[in-house]
Amino acid sequence: MSPEEAWGERWISAASSTARAYMQTAASKQSLVCLAADKPTMAELTELIDAVGPHIAALKTHVDLVNDWTPEAWKIFCGRAKAMDLLIFEDRKFADIGGISQKQMGGIYAIGAWSDLVTAHLISGPDIVDGLQAGWVDYGRSGGVLLLAQMSSRGNLLVPTYTDEVVRLGIEHTGVFGFIGNGSRPEELRALRLKVGSEKMIWTPGVNLKTGDGAMGQRYGDPTEAIVAGSDCVIVGSGIHKAEDPALAAKAYATASWQGLLERNG
Repeated sequence: MSPEEAWGERWISAASSTARAYMQTAASKQSLVCLAADKPTMAELTELIDAVGPHIAALKTHVDLVNDWTPEAWKIFCGRAKAMDLLIFEDRKFADIGGISQKQMGGIYAIGAWSDLVTAHLISGPDIVDGLQAGWVDYGRSGGVLLLAQMSSRGNLLVPTYTDEVVRLGIEHTGVFGFIGNGSRPEELRALRLKVGSEKMIWTPGVNLKTGDGAMGQRYGDPTEAIVAGSDCVIVGSGIHKAEDPALAAKAYATASWQGLLERNG
């Protein structure tokens, strides 16, 4: 299916090159899945993306969780991901002022050199988005910021008034790719989509084919329901990388997510 058939007017009007890259890959692979690749070694990460790469559209990393990380190994790994047309999404959840956030895009991990997307809280104000964008410019690159508007963990403090303010400020900023929503609560997600409108993306963790409560405060909703409710990408971790057959699991999530888009499109 072509991107225009899959995304309609959103594809035609999309101004963000990062958003267009995602929409094109999602349509090509018929998958609205981002893999949360929470593995502690380079070998495990490489083995995982080699297995599931054909069935996912993006790769979410926590670079500082990799025990044997080196710049050389990471460069090879990112090249491997790019060869599979995967957007690389560093889930750093930046929260500092703009100037510090810009510097944090550099440093030992040089996040601005290889990431296409990063997450951020807006608690310090909208200048954080400018700082992160400047961090990409420092490497001659561009990227997009996903603002945390909702979270799926129990007891989180992202109250509705905070969510509303994040959306209000975020939809006006060209550096904002979109928002993180709560995939475990379709009704909250549906309300978020109404506030966000159609221009910006909503990506959602908190989904699993086995719904319910998980460990350490996590909650899970159904991936198809999340897409129907307004998500543009479901972020899946343990449901794929802890499966007996990760490739088969990734394919199942891809099918579920794509079914959601078809249902949403009517």
